[in-house]
Amino acid sequence: IKDVALAMERSPQTFAKLTEEEIRNIFLLHLNGHYQGNATGETFNGAGKTDILIRHKNANAFIAECKFWAGQKKMTEAIDQLLGYVTWRDTKTAILLFNKQPDLSAVLKKTDEALRGHQKFKSDFRLQSSDLTKNETIIPYKFIHPSDPDKDIYLTLLAFQITQQAPTKS
Repeated sequence: IKDVALAMERSPQTFAKLTEEEIRNIFLLHLNGHYQGNATGETFNGAGKTDILIRHKNANAFIAECKFWAGQKKMTEAIDQLLGYVTWRDTKTAILLFNKQPDLSAVLKKTDEALRGHQKFKSDFRLQSSDLTKNETIIPYKFIHPSDPDKDIYLTLLAFQITQQAPTKS
């Protein structure tokens, strides 16, 4: 996911005009190449249809929602939406956040406030991959499972900038 999103950031003129669903389908294309067709979109799980679901050996390995940044209130709604899709056995989730505004740093700060301010937020956690731990736009959080307070949900925010930059004058 990270590598596909980085490629999108390098070609914002192509991806900035796409819808959330179109961007999701690009991720699914790549995920299915890696997970041999086990990544699906708009798949029913829990209380609705999640944007991305990866199943492995009849178990959900990963659940994700794709969102454009639209403010802290919308981010809180996205967290609620994602948590509504998890069942008791589901623990690994993500929000893929696409930012079209010019200041990703400000968006990351507001997003972090929304995530930490959520009623189910529990703590931070550390990702295992050194490739991910050194990335300032991939931020891991631990949440309380909505159906079991003794069970954790790992929610990783993956934020990407897809704003087409204004051409520079020479």
